[in-house]
Amino acid sequence: MSSWSEPQPDSRFVDVDGVRIHYKRAGHGPALVLLHGSASSLQHFDRATGLLSDSFDVIRPDLPAFGLTGPRKDRDYRIPTYAATVAAFAEALGVPRYALGGNSLGGNIAWNVALDHPERLTGLVLVNATGYPEKTVPAGMRLARNPLVRPLLRRVMPRGGMERSLRESVGPHSQIVDDAMVDRAYQLMSRPGNRSAFVDFCNTDQPDRSAQIPHITVPTLVLRSASIDGQNFTHDIPGAQELVHPHGGHLLPEEEPQWVADAIAKFLGSCAETRAN
Repeated sequence: MSSWSEPQPDSRFVDVDGVRIHYKRAGHGPALVLLHGSASSLQHFDRATGLLSDSFDVIRPDLPAFGLTGPRKDRDYRIPTYAATVAAFAEALGVPRYALGGNSLGGNIAWNVALDHPERLTGLVLVNATGYPEKTVPAGMRLARNPLVRPLLRRVMPRGGMERSLRESVGPHSQIVDDAMVDRAYQLMSRPGNRSAFVDFCNTDQPDRSAQIPHITVPTLVLRSASIDGQNFTHDIPGAQELVHPHGGHLLPEEEPQWVADAIAKFLGSCAETRAN
């Protein structure tokens, strides 16, 4: 069985903002930074990276609180802090300009970077992104916010609960949730400090910056599953393009990596042409 809780041969680390960030980098071409969602890790983009690395320098960090990066000592899991860390991460790697894509929480962080550092981004890709006041909160997050359950979750997070959460996150026809995927999520969540960091993240009072979304000036592609609504990026971001997948779930880059990779490559290609003209 793979040990996901240890560095892999292609693992790299860089110190940023007091955090030792684990990341992977593959491919050649314009830089593309991809951000995973909550309770996930950089492996979320494994398949999409395999398809994109012929055309792009694909950089994937484990966000603080998750994966092999793990907790922040200051326990600051506010989205603008994540955005500042991502910008400092790219700077630490010597990447001054890059396209930025993210799924779910990663998308929320990505559009915050677009607000705070628009001059650095060549394009923005939001995949089932979050950031508007949420009507519904995922079950795992609701549990982590329950004051009675919270102390227990810091010590143990049942594998069965994680499997259930993953199955609820994918489309009805998806076959991607298998033992390997559940093992990966469970092993990474079981790393020292990660369960507590997840609980801290879920209980962080997030500032609502959604009123600023119409101020985003970076060329934007919105990738959304038809079953996911309540987010108004396409309407609010000037000139945003949208593609909707008919039956994907929340984890679109893992469920439909070819669809996602093709959409990103085509969009970023058109952004480059626009800049060249």
